[in-house]
Amino acid sequence: MVCAAALALIAPPLAAQDQNAPASLEDLIPDSAVENPESWAEQGAEPDETDIEVPDAEEPIPDPQGVDLPWPDDISIESFDPLEKEEDLEFAELDLGQSQVAFEEAETERIDDHLILGFPQTEPPFSARGDFVERFAALSTIESLEDEDANVAQLAARAREDEELLGNLLRVYGYYDGQVIRSIGAVQAGEVAADEAPVVRFDIIPGDRYTYGSIDLGNLDSAPDHTRLREAFGIQPGDFLQSDTIVAEQFNLDRALGENGYPFAAIDEPQLLIDHDRVEGDLTLNVEPNGKYVFGEVTSSDPKFLSGRHLGTIARFEPGDTYQRSLSLDLRRAVTATGLVSSVSVTPREVTPPSESEPGVVAMDVEVQRAKLRTIAGAIGYGSEEGYRLQASWEHRNLFPPEGSLRLRGIAGTQEQLAGITFRKNNFGGRDRVLTLDAYASTIDSPAFEARTIALTGIFERRSTLLFQKEISWSAGVELIATQERPPDVDGVAQPRQTFFVGALPGTLLLDETDDLLDPSRGFRLGARFSPEISTTNSVESAYLRARFDASYYQSLGDRLVLAGRAAFGSIPGAGLDQIAPSRRYYAGGGGSVRGYGFREIGPRDELGEPSGGRSLVEVAMEARIRTGLLDGAVSIVPFIDAGSVGPDPTPNFDEIKVGAGIGLRYHTGFGPIRIDVGTPLTPDEDDAPIAVYVSLGQAF
Repeated sequence: MVCAAALALIAPPLAAQDQNAPASLEDLIPDSAVENPESWAEQGAEPDETDIEVPDAEEPIPDPQGVDLPWPDDISIESFDPLEKEEDLEFAELDLGQSQVAFEEAETERIDDHLILGFPQTEPPFSARGDFVERFAALSTIESLEDEDANVAQLAARAREDEELLGNLLRVYGYYDGQVIRSIGAVQAGEVAADEAPVVRFDIIPGDRYTYGSIDLGNLDSAPDHTRLREAFGIQPGDFLQSDTIVAEQFNLDRALGENGYPFAAIDEPQLLIDHDRVEGDLTLNVEPNGKYVFGEVTSSDPKFLSGRHLGTIARFEPGDTYQRSLSLDLRRAVTATGLVSSVSVTPREVTPPSESEPGVVAMDVEVQRAKLRTIAGAIGYGSEEGYRLQASWEHRNLFPPEGSLRLRGIAGTQEQLAGITFRKNNFGGRDRVLTLDAYASTIDSPAFEARTIALTGIFERRSTLLFQKEISWSAGVELIATQERPPDVDGVAQPRQTFFVGALPGTLLLDETDDLLDPSRGFRLGARFSPEISTTNSVESAYLRARFDASYYQSLGDRLVLAGRAAFGSIPGAGLDQIAPSRRYYAGGGGSVRGYGFREIGPRDELGEPSGGRSLVEVAMEARIRTGLLDGAVSIVPFIDAGSVGPDPTPNFDEIKVGAGIGLRYHTGFGPIRIDVGTPLTPDEDDAPIAVYVSLGQAF
């Protein structure tokens, strides 16, 4: 067959030969071979009369031409006698140290319908098998193959890639003598079935697992505290060899150097020398500590903008503290959080080199690039019972360096109008501390009261931000308020105004154990606000305390459901209701209170049926935040139920409890969720609308 194929390849050029060629050539290639070479080849060669005749096997071989030696007639070969068996011969069983393998007893792991791993090796055991299988399943190209594409050709192509992957994984786990045996067939429940889908099986024989031999960490012993640093590198001779461990422990050693005073430490790439005779790998990791240092001063590349002295108050270290890389990174994040820079870098610079008895000193050089400092911002909100609310502001964030901002703001809304100016000094007297001075004039026309107010406030606080959410926040301040207030008009008839002069010392404390400032999914918050106040109206002076306690809890149930609950309690002891300005009383109702009711429309009412506010407050709320698959999971549906009560006395009497329920929609963005809530009152009064809608940024609580 092979010869025929070869001739067929040669025949075409012969067909182009001259039919009148010399006779000697035609004798060699007959016409039948030229006309039909394949048929001629199948016939075989015809006997040639000039050929030498082959003698019979019994006849002597004729003398070959050119050979003069006679053929020997007396050569004979005697038969061999079989050897006798030695009965006392014993064979020793040699232990060559090889792995014990039993294919017929191999354990198997089915990765999917088209992929099986077999483990025929019984001794030594495959100690990393569980993690090995999980890792392979995540990286396998066969496992990612769709069922409709799983034909033999596709499986064969991907099987070669997976075989190489298995070999690499074996070496990752320290099996440098491992073998992978690949087979492709149709298998179902361990039996061959030609009509079933094709399956690839890899039998893995890992062999012996290598261990670490010698470990060389370069000049680490030159560090003063090298013993503690060596403990951070958790690899010892005799441990099982695994390349993942080398990478992890190199990171741990680098972190330990950076956290214990070695800003200029250097670690080269690890080198691993495998010795197959010893079944070990010798690890070399060249470490250069390059001296131990303490913090020095903080310097700024732009001292008129952000001085080094001010940056030193932001830093969480003092000169003389042992250098820590994490504190250097923290300083960089803190400078970024000011919002005044577009880029920042913090670099240690040697000021004093270390000696045998004393560490060196490094200055922290802060390189900053100024950001745009003026900001125009706006927000819009709507509530069906509150109307529209449009808020805008202009701010220069460093008009009074360092970090002294000036902000102009205004509110135009259905029920509120305001104009104000605010001075804020961030990182004032320490990290994360803010001084705020604010002056504003406002008018409020709500269902509960009308107020014309001028106020001056000052607050010193430690606050949470989106970049630095703090476990404990607090504030303390002073408020000076002059306000003219009156009940709302009745049948178009204006009520008389009453003037109040109020002085207050408000303070807050918040414990925040949640995982997110704007959209928490687990944890709790506990908050308290106390405001001792003195109020003068109609030449009558009154003293009272406004106190409020808030608590919220968040529990995640899987990836798509968060249950959230909130409770609040408020009380104003010390003065009668008529001696407290209506704007300082407690009300309930609205998007941040009891949804389904109008803003400030829950509570005691006067003789004209208008909300008059109270001296006690109780609110509870529960909601389920359910993530959907819409828009890549950015949309949530939130059913909720709220309840609240406002009483005329400092202790709640629960004479009238209002309950609202509804459903909300959240669209999650990078800066927090956008909230739309639709609620309905379950215990309505005659004047309550059947539906209330609320739109705002952030969760309701």
